[in-house]
Amino acid sequence: MPQNANQTMKIVQCEQLGSHLDLKVKRVPVPGPVAADEVKVSIQARGISFSDLVRIKGDYQESSGLPFTVGGEGAGTIIAVGSNVGRLRVGDRVLTPGGCVEQVNVAAKHVMMLPAQVDLEAAAAFRNNYATAYYGLQLANLQAGETLLVHGAAGGVGLAAVDLGKLFGARVIGTAGSEEKRGVVTALGADHVIDSNEDFREEVQQLTGGLGADVIYDPVGGDVFDQSMRCIAPFGRILIVGFTSGRPALAKTNHLLVKDASVIGYTIGGLQRHKPALAERNSTTLMGWLASGRIKPFISHRLPMEDIVEAYQLLVDRKVAGKVILTSDQDEPAD
Repeated sequence: MPQNANQTMKIVQCEQLGSHLDLKVKRVPVPGPVAADEVKVSIQARGISFSDLVRIKGDYQESSGLPFTVGGEGAGTIIAVGSNVGRLRVGDRVLTPGGCVEQVNVAAKHVMMLPAQVDLEAAAAFRNNYATAYYGLQLANLQAGETLLVHGAAGGVGLAAVDLGKLFGARVIGTAGSEEKRGVVTALGADHVIDSNEDFREEVQQLTGGLGADVIYDPVGGDVFDQSMRCIAPFGRILIVGFTSGRPALAKTNHLLVKDASVIGYTIGGLQRHKPALAERNSTTLMGWLASGRIKPFISHRLPMEDIVEAYQLLVDRKVAGKVILTSDQDEPAD
């Protein structure tokens, strides 16, 4: 990879809010020398997610200044180390912020060493999704033996919730819209998978003997949330993860009162800002589970960075199960 100011690198930036169709790969100068507390990372695998599309449209709950690099998750190799960095070395493989770019200078405290068992694509596929799911299930206090209903179960955060729910000993019911996606959810360990195009409420009630789901993980919102309120168990908890349906729902407090139920909204960004120590502990725990094979991120598509529009279109068209990974050129291997 290039390492001096006369060379350039590929990057994908959102320069105006609107559509992913306007995104283009361009070339910019590589980052300059690292600061004393920074490392320079050559990124070889990049994860993208549905939340990127919301940010590109300008509808994200936290605004991004323009221009911004799309994506956020990256994995690669350190190629330069600042003078005050003691724990990292050139050649170390790391998980890093960065997104759709070939090189990035980043504060050393924001990168995470990868165990030898973890390849770069798996690393780029797991952190945001699993961090989101893990924190949500912590907030919901999911217990072994409880029933967890996961909507959008084939999506990135949905599959992570299925995977972690089984790890925690829960009975997991997932919903997904196609036979292929339901197969992926089943393969990841869900006990039951429901066609999301049908009335999931009745089937959840049947599967739980009329009791309903103890924890409902909802990245969809809208009508799905409304129906979820009709199949929640007494003392159940609904996790508000997002609104891929495009419509936030309104919780009826009389329904919550009658069911002794709770609605829990959260963001992983809030965790990182307000409880950084917990965020770091969770990251360490998840990395350990990834290294030991106890969690298994699923990658449905791998595309070169030049295909950025196609990659996001796959998300728009609901063709993705798990994660889309953007790779480096074929002459720049990911490992």
